[in-house]
Amino acid sequence: MKDLCAKIWQQIEKKNEQYANKANRGRKLVRFEPGDSIWVDMKKKRFPEQRRSKLMPRGDGPYQIIERINDNAYKADLPCEYGVSATFNVSDLSLFDVGDDSISNPFEERGDDAIQPLNDSLEVPVGPVTRLRVKKFKEAFNGLFQDTWDKVDFKRIYNNK
Repeated sequence: MKDLCAKIWQQIEKKNEQYANKANRGRKLVRFEPGDSIWVDMKKKRFPEQRRSKLMPRGDGPYQIIERINDNAYKADLPCEYGVSATFNVSDLSLFDVGDDSISNPFEERGDDAIQPLNDSLEVPVGPVTRLRVKKFKEAFNGLFQDTWDKVDFKRIYNNK
């Protein structure tokens, strides 16, 4: 009987280890230290006022880590205006690296539209149309319209009628 219990117990431990390995596959251990700069993921459930629409920012920061509660929970130096607990799960935090501006902010819009200016006023941008591209296209269109408006001789047009 004792031998049977030992075999069963061994089988249970083996299965638990297999389940744990499968559940933890793809996960990485992320640890923050007090004083680290972080970005906070502003989930709609936790920050309903700051995420009223999908066009509002997805994250905020950088904030400082005040305290490490355990491997999964950290307390951040969050402003009191949010009105939520300052304790966050590690999945809601990401490291803010001061050296790399655009790479460190995971909530920042990505794209190459800021690098490629609209050279020709009639050039149609290729690729995704972002807010920045719309703004540049409007500026180019308004400039073209203003140039055309300035070239028109309205006195000649009205005198011909």
